Amino acid sequence: MNSIQVNSLPLKDVIRDIAEVFNISYSENCGEYLLQLPESIGEGTIRGINFEGGLGLIQYNCLFKEDLEIHFVVNQIHPLKFLYTVSGTLQHRFENEENLHEIKQYQNAIVASSKHNGHVLLFEANQRITVNSLEIEREKFQAKMECDIKSLDDELEQLFKDIKANGAFYHSGNYSLNIADILTQMVDFTDENFTRKLFLEGMAYQILTHQILQYQDDKKEEGSRTLIRSTELKQINHISSLIESNISDVPTVENLAREAGLNINKLQEGFKKLYGTTVNNYVQKTRLDAAYNLLTKTDLNISEIVNAIGLSSKSYFSKIFKEKYNISPSEFRKKHQG
Repeated sequence: MNSIQVNSLPLKDVIRDIAEVFNISYSENCGEYLLQLPESIGEGTIRGINFEGGLGLIQYNCLFKEDLEIHFVVNQIHPLKFLYTVSGTLQHRFENEENLHEIKQYQNAIVASSKHNGHVLLFEANQRITVNSLEIEREKFQAKMECDIKSLDDELEQLFKDIKANGAFYHSGNYSLNIADILTQMVDFTDENFTRKLFLEGMAYQILTHQILQYQDDKKEEGSRTLIRSTELKQINHISSLIESNISDVPTVENLAREAGLNINKLQEGFKKLYGTTVNNYVQKTRLDAAYNLLTKTDLNISEIVNAIGLSSKSYFSKIFKEKYNISPSEFRKKHQG
């Protein structure tokens, strides 16, 4: 296993130290420092940028040929880290501990070391690991955000105010769809120079905002949580497929939520996020799409189509069909057949 030591502050020193260990150069553009991994080590990039007020961002998009431990060492208080794994599995431990924390794809961790103890990040060989690390120098950040920090959850307020690093802190969970969307936007953004710096700073604050909301949601009982996590996409997609394959007899929203293992509010929020509509509206859209296909591709009469899409009223079907297509089902069929 390769093991290297780098500074924690500022992030340009992280990039500089890694570049020196690998005997490669790095570049700087409008305050963002970038190194490209050499083929002898692996492939990918590591970027680091500091913003005003104690906020910074380091982005790892790497595949290493050998296991690599990065030890963050500095003879002062280390930054508070918010780690988000987009792909692969990152492992973290505190410098003064042996216990490893796994941060898998779609998971995040809030980590703060005690005193001058550092952090160790472990990247396993031969797997693509994409991680965004939001870094906060608490003393600088508190000076900028003091009035806002007072309104935080008690535990978070204490964490942000612990500028002497009197205690260690670790909290992990699955990050929300809102955070996932921001991380995707950060990857997709291609502009450079001043525009990129402004964009990344704005995204960093958005992540922090949603992370605070998510932390508060994490503390609720599991059945009471309302924020959709990226890991729950599979359940929501399963429900949409279930609706489409059982359109003649769609279960109630309550039963759909039970099938998904989610509470009703979270299921509804997931449908709004993914499909821009409620579960019931999604069901209606699916019924009308099915009716459209049956009218154009089969010889079923209107009553049979109404039954096939799970409705019991021809007049109601005609009403909602005309609202969507501006033509009655019978007129639509005649037009299509003509």
